Amino acid sequence: MLTRNSSDVIVVGAGVVGAACAHYAARAGLTVTVVDRGSVAGGTTGAGEGNLLVSDKEPGPELELALHSAALWQELAELLPQGIEYEAKGGLVVASGESGMDALRAFAAGQSDAGVDAREVPAGLLHEFEPHLAPGLAGGFHYPQDAQVMPALAAAHLLRAGGTAGTGGAGGTVRLRLGEEVLAVLTGPSGEVRGIRTPAGELHAPHVVNAAGTWGGELARLAGVELPVLPRRGFVLVTEPLPRVVRHKVYAADYVADVASGSAALQTSAVVEGTPAGPVLIGASRERVGFDRTLSTEVLRRLAAGATRLFPVLAGVRAIRTYAGFRPYLPDHLPAIGPDPRVPGLLHACGHEGAGIGLAPVTGQIVARCLTGGEPPLDITPFRPERFAPVPS
Repeated sequence: MLTRNSSDVIVVGAGVVGAACAHYAARAGLTVTVVDRGSVAGGTTGAGEGNLLVSDKEPGPELELALHSAALWQELAELLPQGIEYEAKGGLVVASGESGMDALRAFAAGQSDAGVDAREVPAGLLHEFEPHLAPGLAGGFHYPQDAQVMPALAAAHLLRAGGTAGTGGAGGTVRLRLGEEVLAVLTGPSGEVRGIRTPAGELHAPHVVNAAGTWGGELARLAGVELPVLPRRGFVLVTEPLPRVVRHKVYAADYVADVASGSAALQTSAVVEGTPAGPVLIGASRERVGFDRTLSTEVLRRLAAGATRLFPVLAGVRAIRTYAGFRPYLPDHLPAIGPDPRVPGLLHACGHEGAGIGLAPVTGQIVARCLTGGEPPLDITPFRPERFAPVPS
């Protein structure tokens, strides 16, 4: 019998990935306790732009995740309140010259073979998609499957909907324990998970899900395993509210290369998108500087310059704020999802880097099926958490 301090599963992390894990686990009939040392969406999720992208992913395991998750987001948009601001606005990737267009064509050809809808846009038609784009671009590709949500609201509503999954006796429940840091992962005599300890005491469950985002490596170490999650800092500029001057998510072709890069050095590429509320969001930057939140004027200068090159109309617009976040980076750019065979009862759902919001639903579905003995919706072998363990000599 479950008590107030016991549940079927403990999810560590109340960001969008943890919320999705809790949501789908509750829908599968489990009692879930979500623990976070901060607030709902208080980490990487709250600093995200809410991108649900297939356009930036090359054929392979991550693209397969993204395509499956895109379909789940469409389902969730019907289930969750409109307040999550789900918008199937599509993406537009543009190239400044013919060499860039050649690269986009090759990239899109491989994606199309994998099931992505990628449509070439000649230079003369770009302004039909984005009237305020700079002149002289060589062309681009339109990705109708790209979408956006408001990430913090999405996380909150996933948790709320999961918490009511038991209405009518058909599902489980979600309990929230916020402001509680995990001090230890409790294990039994055979090394199996028994729960966690926080400053408020012990919480018991036979399963713990590591959805701790950029702190996923720290939580893994508390359980006695290594998972090399590192923070990768990024800044976003936010403009004053505007009429809808940017209709899609628009980015330059070099953004794809920056996403795939493992460099620790500063990289910036122009990414511009409007929002239903009016402000335009401007990114993107990437650098590995630990958890340093120091404001970088050089990054902001580069972001502003890149945005105005794409959209000259933004040169006269005020930027009203900026914020930083940390993407949970793993060395092979793939998340860790599923059971950890080194610690029975421990599952991971972290390391998604900048794609966590987009990949949250499929991650939650995979975790829920692993918890209940079901078949994952796709092959999760590429995401096995133990893949980084040293090979015995």
